[in-house]
Amino acid sequence: MDLQDLRNRLNALDRQLLELIAERQSVVEQVGELKRSSSQATRDYAREKQVLDGARQNARELGVAPEIAADVMRLLIKTSLTRQERARVSAEGRGSGLAALVIGGGGKMGRWFSDFLHSQGYAVTVADPVNRVPEFHCVADWTEAGEEFAVTVVAAPLQKSAAILEEMAERGHRGLIFDVGSLKTPLIPALRKLAASGAKVTSVHPMFGPDTDLLSDKHVIFLDAGSEEAKAAAQALFASTMACQSEMKLEEHDRLIAYVLGLSHALNIAFFSVLASSGESVPRLADISSTTFDAQLEVASRVAAENPNLYFEIQSLNEYGLEPLEALATAVADIAATVRDQDEAAFVKLMEDGRRYLDSRG
Repeated sequence: MDLQDLRNRLNALDRQLLELIAERQSVVEQVGELKRSSSQATRDYAREKQVLDGARQNARELGVAPEIAADVMRLLIKTSLTRQERARVSAEGRGSGLAALVIGGGGKMGRWFSDFLHSQGYAVTVADPVNRVPEFHCVADWTEAGEEFAVTVVAAPLQKSAAILEEMAERGHRGLIFDVGSLKTPLIPALRKLAASGAKVTSVHPMFGPDTDLLSDKHVIFLDAGSEEAKAAAQALFASTMACQSEMKLEEHDRLIAYVLGLSHALNIAFFSVLASSGESVPRLADISSTTFDAQLEVASRVAAENPNLYFEIQSLNEYGLEPLEALATAVADIAATVRDQDEAAFVKLMEDGRRYLDSRG
């Protein structure tokens, strides 16, 4: 048997693997249907553990590395959950042909919400002055959309969102209304004004990116803007997903987000800024990279690919934004001081304090 014969054999095996995956997905869809009909949750952590443990054991018996088998099964589980979640969102959708408007629907997050509402059966109109989305009816100006909407999502930049919400209050816009801004302080006056006008308005913060397919373990924050009915209606849109729903007061949101988003963004911007100014080429660093460096580089690369104007808004429009940035600068200075002074005890204390904090989070 020569090299080409062996490659042909591998091609045949690859085809068989894909056929088995396709068969598995077919069974997954049947499992999802049974779960929905019996009101069972989409995700079953105990079952996932059984599958992974079984894969590791089978791998050992077959002479395959157990973690390779586990990694393959994790990917298949994620794919299965994604298919089941999408099927459930579609089957339990609340749209039934009702009209939905996504303002800023040509942007990345607006597009996500357009697809999400469409999957629930809503007839989606996208209002975006720049980007058109071929799959949906599009208008450049939301005020010219021309009909009443059951749901309106405001996914424009923060300052534009505030102006849109203000105008909605003056025009008497009806139906469920919510913004998806990463900060809330710039929007609070408009949200309050809109609620006072009698509008069914709330505020939502999806804590995931627009490339997210599976909402399992992803968080969505719901904030009461003065209408409990609106908050409950927005939460209901996500009821058929596996997203973790959290509630928060509008006034406390930005202080926490300054750490969750502001600090994490700043860390990665600092990381790739240091690399960019170091004079070292990426290929050269890749030749000697470590596990920690590779993991950090992957996260930093995703941050670098994001919208810089949005990230500047998150930093500059948050009245609490400087607090974690100044704390970060102090922390870096403290690390530098321990190295400069050859103070091993202080360095160890920094790491031990951090370990205790992280352990306390479970």
